[in-house]
This record gives sequence, structure tokens and C-alpha cells, in this order.
Amino acid sequence: QVQLVESGGGLVQAGGSLRLSCIASGRTFSSYYMGWFRQAPGKEREFVAAISRSGANTYYADSLKGRFTISRDNAKNTVYLQMNTLRPEDTAVYYCAAKLSLTRYDTWSAYNYWGQGTQVTVSS
Repeated sequence: QVQLVESGGGLVQAGGSLRLSCIASGRTFSSYYMGWFRQAPGKEREFVAAISRSGANTYYADSLKGRFTISRDNAKNTVYLQMNTLRPEDTAVYYCAAKLSLTRYDTWSAYNYWGQGTQVTVSS
């Protein structure tokens, strides 16, 4: 069992930056592939980024490459999402998630555990 708690969301102006954090309970954090997803009002949940267990490999939605960076600190049981040059269309609830295998890392239903989400609002 893994519990995930996101933080770091908030209101930011377009062009600004935010760093989201997701801390996991338990001693097996390094066993999990971690992902970030987001869901805007009226839209489906979409893949943002994923990271391998060691952090050596990262994966991004094509539309977000270059602006968002995923990283992890296994000693702190934490995964991060650095978001730069934010746009109003980045406004959404951002969720972190954990899974035991890399397959379908971009599919939200393939993840085993989810956080409660953190709201990110980007004003124009």
C-alpha cells in the first residue's frame, strides 16, 4: 500500500513557474515508477510525465517537453514536477501516481495508487 500526497499547487501568472511535490508513504518508494497527470475542468485526465524507479529515465507528453521536468529523490520518498513558462491552458488539478511496471506509463488507469491532487491555476 502506498499513500501519495501532493503539494505545491497554487495561483501563478502566465510565464511563471511552480514546483509540485508528491511525498509517498512506505519504505518501497524506489520500487515504483512515478507519474504525473492533470485534469482540467470538463476534460479527461491526461499524461504529463513519468520517471523510472532510479530516476535515470524520464518520459513526457510531447506537448510539454522543454517546459516541465520530472525528478525524484528516493531518499525523501518524493517525486517532483518543475513547471516553467506556465500558460493558462496548464490550469488543472495535478495528480501524482505510482505503478510497479513501466508498461503503459502514459495511461492513468494503469497506475496502482493516486494522490488527491493539487490545483494549479495560471492567470493570463
